[in-house]
This record gives sequence, C-alpha cells and structure tokens, in this order.
Amino acid sequence: MNFDEGFKLAWQTVKANKLRSFLTALGIIIGVMAVIGMMSIITALDVYMKKALSEISGNVFWVQKNPAVQMGRLDKKYRNRRDITFDEFERLETVATRYVEKVSPEVWNWGIPIKYQDESTTPNVGILGGDENWAIVNSRFVDEGRFITENDLHHSRQVVVLGKDIQEKLFPFTYPIGEFVKIGNKRFQVIGILEEKGEVFGESQDNRVVIPYTTFVKMYGHFRSVSIGIRAKNEKVIIQAMDEVEAKLRSIRKVAPGDETDFELITQDSIMDTLKNLTGFVFIAAVIICGISLLVGGIGIMNIMLVAVTERTREIGIRKAVGAKKFHILQQFLIEAVGICLFGGAIGVILGVLIGLLIAVALKLAPTIPVWSIFLGLGFSVAVGLVFGVYPAMKAAKLDPIEALRYE
Repeated sequence: MNFDEGFKLAWQTVKANKLRSFLTALGIIIGVMAVIGMMSIITALDVYMKKALSEISGNVFWVQKNPAVQMGRLDKKYRNRRDITFDEFERLETVATRYVEKVSPEVWNWGIPIKYQDESTTPNVGILGGDENWAIVNSRFVDEGRFITENDLHHSRQVVVLGKDIQEKLFPFTYPIGEFVKIGNKRFQVIGILEEKGEVFGESQDNRVVIPYTTFVKMYGHFRSVSIGIRAKNEKVIIQAMDEVEAKLRSIRKVAPGDETDFELITQDSIMDTLKNLTGFVFIAAVIICGISLLVGGIGIMNIMLVAVTERTREIGIRKAVGAKKFHILQQFLIEAVGICLFGGAIGVILGVLIGLLIAVALKLAPTIPVWSIFLGLGFSVAVGLVFGVYPAMKAAKLDPIEALRYE
C-alpha cells in the first residue's frame, strides 16, 4: 500500500463516519483554532503598538503616579502613593534644566459635554489641563488658530483648543475660531483646533479639548495626580534626562535615600515591554488551551482508532492472509489517524483565521495572520495523529491472521 491509497482509505473512513470523525477531531479543531486566533491577535496588537509609539518622539518620557498600563486591581503600593502636584511640576520645571528641554503637566477630567448654541456633544469628552509646552512634548499641533500661551496660563483665561471630533460635531458649517462654547456652566473662547489623530483601540484621540491647567484647577480643584511629560534635549541624552528628573523629583518629594521611588518614569520602550509581557501571558494561555485541546483530541483519536481496529479485525485477517505485512497494516492505520487529525487541523485553521480577522476588525486593528502559526497548527495535528495513532496501529499490525479471520 502506498501513501495515496492510505489517504484514500482515511478519507473514506471520515466520509463513512462523518459525525464520529468530527467529534473525534473536535479537540484538534479547538486547539489549532486557539493557536491561530490568539497569534493573529497578538501579532496585530504588536504591529499596531509599534506604529502608534513610533509617532511619539524618541526623546520624550513621562512621570506618573501609577504605571502606564494596568491590569486588574491596582497594587497597594501604587494606591498608597502621594499624588504628583502642580507645585512639584513647577519646581521640577525650574530645577531640571541640564538635559531637559521642555516640561509639561497633564491632568484630566472626563464625562463632560461641550455645548455650542443648540448643539451638544455626548458626555464622554476628555477635558485636559495643559500648558504652552503640552503640544510640543506630546507631538500634537494645531491645524487652525493657536495653542495655549503663557499669558493664558498666567491669567487663567477661559480659552480652549478643540479636538477634531468636537469641531465636526459643533461647527459643521461655522468657522470655530473666536466662537464661544460651554464646558459645564463656563464659557470658553475657541482659540485653536488640534490636528486629527484617529483612534487607538477604538478610542478616539480627537474627542478631547485642551484648556490652561490654571483654569482647570479653578474649575475642578487640586484633587487629582498630575502626569508630567518631559522632552529631553535630544535622543542621545534621554537616559541622563531621566536620571536628572528622577533625582530632582525625589528631592522635591523628599524621598529618603534608599527608599523606593514613589512615581513611575515611562518611556516608549517601557510601554512596549509591558505590553509584550501582557501578550506573553496571552500566548501562554493560548498554548495551555491548545495543549489541553490537543491532548483531549489525541485521546479521542486513540479511542476511535482502537474502535476501528475492533470493527475491522476480520478485514485485517483477510489482508494478512493474502500477503499483507505488519508494516502495511501499521502504515494504513497511522495514515488514517493522521488523516483525521489533518481534517480537524484544516477546519481549525479556517476557523482560527476567521476569528483572528473578526476580532481585528472589532478592535479596529489591521488584520495580521502569521503564516508560521498555520504551519504550526497543521504540524501539531500531524504530530498528534502519529503519537496517538501508534498504539492502535501496532495493535492492528500484531493481530494473528487466523484469530482475526475467526473473529465475529
């Protein structure tokens, strides 16, 4: 018997017992589907984050109370930290000058609608308090009008720079610069429109407005921690700038020598490393799910092949009586086991690709299907067929032809 004949027999077995073959291969299907689907999502996230972070200048980093990426309940050591204040920002801006070019505060309030005459946005707009350096540090510039100035900050002026989403909602047919909008019950004059940035993980970066942080404090108080964006003089001195900022801010916050720093320094690389760790956990989870599914699938394959040996004992006896050798019987049953696993693997590949594409579309990511994961899934399918098909195949090959012919 050659391999072609073996695969034909395997396919006939699958066709003759469609439901049984499908249920047998279900573990293989789930395992392969999980691997390809999860690898597609992880790859798409990795590509997307690299692209998003590449837009940030390489000489920029941030100081925050808590880590940039958080999963689940915040750790106690972060919850117990003191807030970073505007006073600390202002003192840092004064003393950190050797390697630092710009320092800018950032503080947020959410869930407030912006109104213009009879028009109103949904109550999910982000209100950002910043200064004249915020646009430079965060690589956000104005398309029209101007940005916040020192005079705006000094006099706590009620001026606002709108994101594109806000402009399109409130001013579809009106030139917005110079017009007045309401934030809460306060009137703000529109002085500029931010350039369009698009979405990150389905969240619009243009559904926000920027006001002077001094005005922000008057409206909402000091009861929140400030994030500080810092631009080093160039990329070559970013490490020295981070060391300078850490030392100066520890001194400002009176952190004792030897005590742990009570704030976070966040860079592009640290964000990417954190995300890689998170996707690493997802990968491990996918491997565990895949392993369990393949184990269950392998046990199913062994069970069904043992049943097949019992059902075809007389056929095996006839084949041995007319000259078939142990190797031929062994080969036939192994090919059938591998064929059923490949059948399950092929379905798993199709479902995994579809799931990867659907989730990428739902998260608004560019669909990315790693080719290697497809070959890996099919390779696992073949391996499971070989490993779990060996025992039934050997049992069939060892049957005594006389006893097999007498089997009823």
